[in-house]
Amino acid sequence: MPGRRSNADARETRLAILRRAADIGSAEGLGGISIGRLATDLGMSKAGIVGQFGSKEALQLATIEHATEVWRESVWRPVADEPEGMPRLLAALRSWVDYMSDPPFAGGCFLAMTSLEYGAQEGTVHDVLASSARRWGRTLLRDIRLAVAAGDLPPDTEPDQLVFVLDALAIGVKRSREMRGDPEAATRCLRAMHAVLGVDDAAKPSA
Repeated sequence: MPGRRSNADARETRLAILRRAADIGSAEGLGGISIGRLATDLGMSKAGIVGQFGSKEALQLATIEHATEVWRESVWRPVADEPEGMPRLLAALRSWVDYMSDPPFAGGCFLAMTSLEYGAQEGTVHDVLASSARRWGRTLLRDIRLAVAAGDLPPDTEPDQLVFVLDALAIGVKRSREMRGDPEAATRCLRAMHAVLGVDDAAKPSA
């Protein structure tokens, strides 16, 4: 039916805009995304872009939502049904590092790039990015605490400190690969995460 076809076309157009915006944002930050640039890149009119989102901030927020959902589908969904505690924590860390090693966006991890860009700023965009980071932190905290309760981590483990270290290691993959040219950055990250947890390192090359 014409109405259904029109709605499907609109959704496909919106998705194409968000994918391109996320590619740009992953390399240049949200500041690199403009309605004019997207229109040129996608062979659309500016009015066509504006009609989908209404404003630049609405476009930025929709791009964050899209990138967050891609991240969730890539990192969390594949491991969500793993046994709680240490098994799911280890699976999540491997999934996380795999994503950082081979992200789906042209410039790398969109959330890592934009979180650094907006870390010192105020406003809705900052708040949405911060909320996403806190949500992932709470997810890790839950399994760390369960691992402590099960005896898989020492009783004196500081969960919040551990989340801080794991997050810093993951963020470092992008910097090490791009600034130092280290092709083994992801492997080093996973090995460091395992060392912090005190578990056998399956990522370590065999002798």
